[in-house]
Order: sequence, then structure tokens, then C-alpha cells
Amino acid sequence: MLKLCDVKDATQSVWLVAPKVTIGRGNQCDLTLADASIAKLHAEILVDGEELELRNLAGKGQVAVNGKPVEGSCKLQRNDRVQLGERNLAVVDPKITRLKAAGASANAAWALRANHPAIVGRVFPVRETSVVGRSDECDLTFSMSHLSRRHARLEVREGLLFVVDLGSANGTYLNNQRVTECRVRRGDELRFDSLSFSVVGPADDIDKTTVRQAVTMPDTVRQSAALDQAMQRSRVKESGKVSYSSDSAPSQKYAGGSTTAGGSGWIWVAALVAAAAVAGYFWAQGQGLV
Repeated sequence: MLKLCDVKDATQSVWLVAPKVTIGRGNQCDLTLADASIAKLHAEILVDGEELELRNLAGKGQVAVNGKPVEGSCKLQRNDRVQLGERNLAVVDPKITRLKAAGASANAAWALRANHPAIVGRVFPVRETSVVGRSDECDLTFSMSHLSRRHARLEVREGLLFVVDLGSANGTYLNNQRVTECRVRRGDELRFDSLSFSVVGPADDIDKTTVRQAVTMPDTVRQSAALDQAMQRSRVKESGKVSYSSDSAPSQKYAGGSTTAGGSGWIWVAALVAAAAVAGYFWAQGQGLV
């Protein structure tokens, strides 16, 4: 089930389960918002299963969804931001919100470190949703004339930071590129017109280097390698024991119709195979494979 909550005061909320949910300043509304900018009956939400439809009952310029004005009606979805007068609401799934809050508490928080000379070095924490602008209603308020009243919105989505420009006059810039909506990473420069910040937050997993533990060769394998080298040297010496006739042509000495070198060679091969098998068994046992 979804819920409509005030962004700054989660206690002011209403479950979106009834066929029609009314919002306004009047006491008869399902969600009463005691604010002068809210009409007695400001808006209503029609609920049809998983489908939500928001209707503006207060007139032009009084309702907006995700920064876009709503004159008549529009569809609502989870995570949409609804502005009624000067109040900011959000459509949330409480179960997912709790899981995200638990995950966020286990990770390093996002923040903006100011680069502007007037506030250089100051650090401004970023919540799950933070609106930046000149208005006192914003989460991060800066009294600078070149900022729009609601300049941009910062959102933490599943641990990742995104910036959404709210139709500002002078633009939002990420690493000197003007953006409308974009992901932000640690170390980026985020600028609202000339108001510049360095982004502070957790690093991406892709930036981390995984260190693998060194594999130590078992003593039995090293001994087997040394034995192999000794056997190879012995075979070279054995093959060098040949006699030469008067015409300097090399000839092998035969005994009983078979070569001595050939017989000893098979013995060495058998010994090598046996040694390798023993070494392999002890190595596998050391690695826990057997």
C-alpha cells in the first residue's frame, strides 16, 4: 500500500487506500494541512487498485508533480513529489522506505562541500530528498539572487545520488555540463549557476580494488619440481653416453636386443608420473579439495 506524506513532517500523512482521498486545509479532508497556502479543499486523489489519479481543485499554479504544474489531473506513481501551495508531499511505499533508511544508515552519508568564497568549506548534508533554492521552504536555502526559488532537487535512490533541475532560470551544472537530471558521484563538481559544491559521499564499488590472497605453493609441489629438473638432467647425461666408430658416426650399445637408454628411460618416466601423482594429491589436500 502507498502513502502520501509531508516531506518535512512524516506524521502528516494519509494511506492511499480509499476510493477518494481529499487534501486541504479544511477539517473534513482526509489529510488536513494547516497552511495558509493550502485551500480548504485543495486536491483529491482517486484510487483504483494500483492506479492513482491526482486532481487539482485549487486552481492554476497551485498543484505541481515532480516540478511540473498540474492544471486538471494527472497520474501518480510511487516516489512522485507533489507540491500543494508551499507544501511538499511524496508518494511512498512505507515498507521500501524503511528498507532504504536502514541501508542508508549503514553507509556513508551524501553531502555538499561549498566552494563559493562566501561559504567555502561548509558541509551541507543531503537527505533522501533535498530541494536546493532561494526559498525558505527549501531544505538547502541560499540567499543568492541568481538562484531560483526552487532551483534543483537532490535524491538518494538506493544509495546513489541524483540531481534534478526544477526548471531553474540559470541552470544546474555537473562538472561544467548543464544537466536536467543526472547521476552524481563522489568528487564531482555540482553547480547551481555560480554556486559551486564538491560532492562528498561513498565511492562506487567499481572504484574499489579487490586484493586477492597470495597462493602459496605446497612443499610437495616444490619438491616435485626439483625432482623433475634432476631427472631431466639425468636423462641428458644418459643420452650422452654413446660410442663412436672410426667414421665418427654415433652408435648406441645394445644388450639383449633392446637399448639400455630406452629401458632406463621408461623407468624414469614411470618414476616421474608417480612423483607427480603424489605431489598433486598432497597439493589438493592442502587446498581442501580432497
